[in-house]
Amino acid sequence: MGSMRLGFIGLTLLLIIIIANSIYIVTDKQTAILLRFGEIVNPKIESGLHFKVPILHTVRKFDSRVLTLDAIPQPYFTAEKKRLIVDAFVKWRITDNEQFYITSSGGQLGALRTLLTQRVDEGLRNQFGVRTVQDVISGERDQLMSALTTDLNIVANQELGIEVIDVRVKKIELPNEVNDSVYNRMRTERERLAQELRAEGNELAEEIRANADKERTVILAEAYKLAEILKGEGDAEATGIYAKAFDKDPEFYEFTRSLNAYQSTFQNKSDVLLIDPESDFFKYLDSSTGSQDQE
Repeated sequence: MGSMRLGFIGLTLLLIIIIANSIYIVTDKQTAILLRFGEIVNPKIESGLHFKVPILHTVRKFDSRVLTLDAIPQPYFTAEKKRLIVDAFVKWRITDNEQFYITSSGGQLGALRTLLTQRVDEGLRNQFGVRTVQDVISGERDQLMSALTTDLNIVANQELGIEVIDVRVKKIELPNEVNDSVYNRMRTERERLAQELRAEGNELAEEIRANADKERTVILAEAYKLAEILKGEGDAEATGIYAKAFDKDPEFYEFTRSLNAYQSTFQNKSDVLLIDPESDFFKYLDSSTGSQDQE
């Protein structure tokens, strides 16, 4: 009885071990391949619960998420033969399990990172070599990254079994002599732009002043013209009134005109006039004649 019980327990344990080694789980964050004595049987196993034959089959699991490779900062030369220190990173993920497994020496991420770093280094060297410092810093930086991502993705997909999603430059360090050259060029460009804006502003200001002076001259001319017209109309109307008054009572009209003349003449006491007493100017001031008539 004891030996049978031990045999049953041993058989049960062996069965559990066999089942445990026959079942494997691939999560939704993983991708896997099935090997039979090192030969790939199934290059792409979907996520879920799966079975395999112990000892005969081997399962290799890989991370199917987007991964990041931080490239080592490397020196690159521009088209001007200027030396730049570039720090970049790559976003990538596995798309071909079989090619990835073969290229990376059995799915070793270290080997894959080495190969991908070499491809990134070659791509950056080619892209920087045909551009100036100004282009890679600001002018064509987006175009450089886009072209590098496209070219690197083609090579990586064919050779490494991965998809390159994005390549970005984190930092570009310039040697001191290049820094001075770039900053001087940027300063010169900004000064040139500022001078152009000032010139355009001065031109616009002169145009506004010229238009204002022109409008002022036109307004003054129109006002002077209107004033002269009104003055002429007033003089004509006054002349007409004087003429009507003279026609109606010439003696009274002459008397009022003489009074106005006296007022204007004798307004200042310091004035001295030498006039003949018998002149018509004193016609209405001859008081002696008036008093004799009254008597």
